[in-house]
Amino acid sequence: MKHNNHFDIIVVGGGHAGAEAALICSKLSTRVALVTMSARAIGRMSCNPAIGGLAKGQMVREIDMLGGSMGEFADRSGIQFKVLNKTKGMSVWSPRAQVDKRSYELLVREKIATHPIKVIEGEVVDLIIKRSVIIGAVLRCGEKIKAPAVIVTCGTFLSGVIHIGERKVLAGRMGEGPSSGLTEVLTNMGFRCGRLKTGTPPRASSHSIDWKKTSEAFGDKNPVPFSYSTNNFNPKNIPCHTVQTGLECHDIIKNNLEKSAMFSGDIMGVGPRYCPSVEDKIHRFSHNNSHTLFLEPEWLGSDQIYINGFSTSLPESVQLEALRAIPALKNIELLRPGYAIEYDYFHPAQLKSSLESKEIRGLFFAGQINGTSGYEEAAAQGLLSGINAVSYLKENDPVILSRNQAYIGVMIDDLITKDTFEPYRMFTSRAEYRLMLRFSNTEERLYELSKSAGLLTSKRKMCIDVRIQKKKNIRRSLTASLSPEEINNPKIKLKQGVPAKTLLKRPDVSIFDLPKRFLKELNGNSQLSSWGTREVFQDVDAEIKYSGYLDRHLKEIEALKNNELKKIPTDVSYVSMVGLSSEAKDKLSFVRPENIGQAMRISGISTADISVVMINLRRK
Repeated sequence: MKHNNHFDIIVVGGGHAGAEAALICSKLSTRVALVTMSARAIGRMSCNPAIGGLAKGQMVREIDMLGGSMGEFADRSGIQFKVLNKTKGMSVWSPRAQVDKRSYELLVREKIATHPIKVIEGEVVDLIIKRSVIIGAVLRCGEKIKAPAVIVTCGTFLSGVIHIGERKVLAGRMGEGPSSGLTEVLTNMGFRCGRLKTGTPPRASSHSIDWKKTSEAFGDKNPVPFSYSTNNFNPKNIPCHTVQTGLECHDIIKNNLEKSAMFSGDIMGVGPRYCPSVEDKIHRFSHNNSHTLFLEPEWLGSDQIYINGFSTSLPESVQLEALRAIPALKNIELLRPGYAIEYDYFHPAQLKSSLESKEIRGLFFAGQINGTSGYEEAAAQGLLSGINAVSYLKENDPVILSRNQAYIGVMIDDLITKDTFEPYRMFTSRAEYRLMLRFSNTEERLYELSKSAGLLTSKRKMCIDVRIQKKKNIRRSLTASLSPEEINNPKIKLKQGVPAKTLLKRPDVSIFDLPKRFLKELNGNSQLSSWGTREVFQDVDAEIKYSGYLDRHLKEIEALKNNELKKIPTDVSYVSMVGLSSEAKDKLSFVRPENIGQAMRISGISTADISVVMINLRRK
């Protein structure tokens, strides 16, 4: 079928990265073509039925703050919400939602359909380049579509191979074919690629599980949504269930390790160290007699249960035998076995911090093609690449997020400066300024940037304006003093009056311990939803408790700023720099950092190397 073949932006791939990219580009008034191998697979959740989690929940809030849609989809399709890490400081609290996969995917497709986005079912097999500038793409049918910007978001489809024991299937996802040809095109252009692996657990029939022998795991009684525009939030609280593996299960896996594609050497790609297969767990953590498995419904009323924690590439018969050694799963029947998938990715050091290629103008990469793992990481990259593709077309400065501004900024900086030897997954520990990057203060970190870039609807801006003003009011009220007589809590003992703000610096005192006159915003005709009002109080409390550390961070950031932002010319020759080690010459020449800050964070680059670079730049 012939299409109108002229667009402003072509998005290749309809996963989480592609969907966010297409939606934000359309929102910013550009003509968008979304090329996907299957229109029904747009927004598909190919792995776990959940959004958010440790550090990922913070990123979903950031996506929402930058005009993205993932948070809205999760809020409307969620069946259980929980804030993780509540026993730790608020800086690492992370929202997570169990979602109805079918509902989530339908919401993505419906929103795509309401925008003037041209969905083209097909496969991009070539790119049209003229003088190192992208001008279009070629479909497998031979049709050419033109656009001055292209965003490639191929997920695990590039030369994808599924492994189940010794069985191999050419596929990008179970039941869907791989994408072939684009890897060769990009490598012929000079791009450096590699091979990675990820996996997914088996899906089981709900009717084959003895639920009486499992433990229920509910969400929070007072749930917190992802999107700032979500009101009247009263979601379902459908439980997941947990079971424990045991020695019998472990022995079955140990005795069949050579049948696992990972252990037999069939898979050359590197898997995610922080999300290991069950074989890896049994092998690496042999001192543990059991591991927890989460039995998660894939959608409301689903007979299909996702066995979280049992990612595997063992033969199906071994998967069954090992699972049936668990009492609650004695009669388990699999609807689909777990499998590993191996795929091509391109080293993200070949990209600018805008996610545009350093070699081909107008060509952007986002998602698992950059070596990341996870829906949230992909969606964040898709959103930023879409925003920056529009900036590229309009000849505006790109939107660049710093490490102290957003988890998305940490991720992109890590990708373009550090070696990607395994699928990249976001953790709170990756952010050196995580005290500043709380999920509850996302609006204060990103509002001005988002507003100036025109990324927010008037409804969302109004919600955020109210939140910000509430925080200002609360901070102002906390400068007032309170007397010892006002305190009814026995753990708070005062000899004389002190400002409420001073009292809150004590770790054993919560803002909700204060007299009612400080908490009047919690009651009455608040313009904020109940969850939003409580959250702003908690965030102000955390801000006061962390104030000493936050002041130190701000001084560090100010001290680093001078060198951090010193730009490095694109034509600089590291090979000719006297005093640089051979390793430094190779790495700097490959990464080609945009500024000194990026150069400092490249793996293997020493302080001495940076000194040599700066001396040479001053001479130049």
